[in-house]
Amino acid sequence: MNYLPKKSGVSSLLAIALAGVTALAQGAGPAALREPIQSRINQESSRLVALYKELHAHPELSYQEEKTAARIADQLKEAGFEVTAKVGGHGIVGVLRNGPGPTILIRTDLDGLPVKEETGLAYASQARTKDDKGNEVNVMHACGHDMHMTVFSGTARVLASLKDQWKGTLVMIGQPAEERVGGAKAMLAAGLFTRFPKPDYCLALHVNSQLPAGSVGYTEGYMLANVDGLNVTIRGVGGHGAWPHTTKDPIVLAAQTILALQTIVSRETQPGEPAVITVGSIHGGTKHNIIPDEVTLQLTLRSYSDEVRAHSIAAVKRITKGLAQAAGLPDNRLPIVAVENESSSATYNDPALTQRVVKSFQSWLGEQNTLREKPVMGAEDFGLFGRTEDKIPICMFWLGSVEPQRVQESKRSGQPLPSLHSSTYHPVPETTIKTGVTAMTAAVLELAGNK
Repeated sequence: MNYLPKKSGVSSLLAIALAGVTALAQGAGPAALREPIQSRINQESSRLVALYKELHAHPELSYQEEKTAARIADQLKEAGFEVTAKVGGHGIVGVLRNGPGPTILIRTDLDGLPVKEETGLAYASQARTKDDKGNEVNVMHACGHDMHMTVFSGTARVLASLKDQWKGTLVMIGQPAEERVGGAKAMLAAGLFTRFPKPDYCLALHVNSQLPAGSVGYTEGYMLANVDGLNVTIRGVGGHGAWPHTTKDPIVLAAQTILALQTIVSRETQPGEPAVITVGSIHGGTKHNIIPDEVTLQLTLRSYSDEVRAHSIAAVKRITKGLAQAAGLPDNRLPIVAVENESSSATYNDPALTQRVVKSFQSWLGEQNTLREKPVMGAEDFGLFGRTEDKIPICMFWLGSVEPQRVQESKRSGQPLPSLHSSTYHPVPETTIKTGVTAMTAAVLELAGNK
């Protein structure tokens, strides 16, 4: 999800972090709510920063988030929510009923990544564990899920303390396995929309490694992409490198295939329709004078529309098969193309809902701190919550997380900032937390607040 923000007003960047924290005191937002919400967020600040550092130091991999889920469940219980654990694996669901009104779902993700942290922070993760293949790996919250959980917890406490200011039902969920795009699907399959109050709206946020702390970013319509992982096995007939005429060389065939796949976007996809096809891994052979029996490729495919997604997958299958046939491979040695389970659909922000949420951000944080962002080719499984037969409107927004001075210096020097998933990425704790809680609380009050 690494990209440079569209806005380039360098002169305003130094003030953004301060503005994000003090906007309420300066007169932004509904006057009647300004003081109690600011006061509550300030009261919770030190506790939330401590929670953030605790979560950051103790990440767990996808499908292993047992302790993390329990910690977030405790946060919801303390705020007065009815909590159900183990919904779709380590998923948790908290429900707070507050009279008639809309049902609003707020999601956080729980899992970390197999990354060795190199931030040098005093609370840096030292965690190591075994992955599902038995390999011992380091673990880090390199995608900011620790910040998401902290803002989630703060929002729960603030809204629970201000029940006289809104009506409806909050459904707050902790979703496992986002990094492997399996958690949303598992929670839906476990009855998220049938066992619990069905939401009228679904909200989520995601830290942004390029936007300054104190700001939020938004995108109407497609925000994040479809993602599909493809494993392609190019098969051949192996033999001695000195007698290539007696073989069918899968390495040559793999090279031809990689080049041919580049034409799917450039020559088969309508100009203006976003798509990416990247071959990220190629493995084959054991020795310089041996032609192997097969070569394996790993591909990532990105798109927005379902039509481009389906065409890209079909084209990969067609091209790999056609080249193998042209090389004289028999039917029983044609390539095998497998789509991985870790695939997910695009995140599409409902335009009408997004406009309402953005209006609340502009009111509470200021227009200068509410930034329109271009869609990116990163992926998230939050989009699945808007793709059930209910077609529930969803909105995910960006939460700026970097010191404004660093953003300014990056623009000046051209040196990129650490991206999400980087071993050196880390958000600014206090400003990011306060801005995130303010923004999510404002969004809920816009949808369910007393008018």
